[in-house]
Amino acid sequence: MKKLASITLTLMIIAMLLMGVSELPSHGEENKPVNNYVSERYIEKAVEETGALNIVTGIILDYRAFDTFGEATVLFTGVIAVLIVLKNDKEQKS
Repeated sequence: MKKLASITLTLMIIAMLLMGVSELPSHGEENKPVNNYVSERYIEKAVEETGALNIVTGIILDYRAFDTFGEATVLFTGVIAVLIVLKNDKEQKS
């Protein structure tokens, strides 16, 4: 019964993913989200608006600072969780 349920769930997830992929714009299409105004603004005004000497640094530290902070928080939380689990495992073996 569990095997049938897991196969059904897997097939449903695959179907949903394939439906989502079918809605993506084709490669090289002019109006796809990658070619929107945000990338043009980053390229044209990143150095001026951020004061950074490098466009990539300006984007990461100014435009995407909250996102970068969130990613760092998730990684830090993961490391702490792993250390706690390993510490508890080591104490139980002693």
